[in-house]
Amino acid sequence: MSETWNKKERERNKQAKKKEKLERRQEKKLAPKGSHDLESMLAYVDENGDLSSKPADPRKKVVINAEDIDITSNRPAANPEDQVLVGVVTLFKTDKGYGFIKNLDTQDSYFFHINSLIDPVKENNKVSFEVEKGPKGLSAVNVRVVRA
Repeated sequence: MSETWNKKERERNKQAKKKEKLERRQEKKLAPKGSHDLESMLAYVDENGDLSSKPADPRKKVVINAEDIDITSNRPAANPEDQVLVGVVTLFKTDKGYGFIKNLDTQDSYFFHINSLIDPVKENNKVSFEVEKGPKGLSAVNVRVVRA
């Protein structure tokens, strides 16, 4: 019975794994007993953000004040539910009774239900609306068509 290429390849891989395992075992035997101390397990981060086995040079240390860090976002006011927003109706399914409005300022998309319409709307209408937290996130309410 002849061996196929696949059988030979599997046997080669098996022998390579055995060899690697034997080499790792030999390395462990040759390593000094105290080589697993805390210092040998530590990794440091240098000034470029790369991992290093040596601590960073304390002369290159930069002190940053917590007050200097800006953590604001580019989003509008903290509570969007208090504002009247302007957007465009991107989708309106009259048979299903829902649609979506894209805010002109932030490009965010908001769901609206036909019950939250004040004026009848069509797709591509410019509308003003308010935002309210619904069961599945923010949704548009009090939707009115903006007359040009």
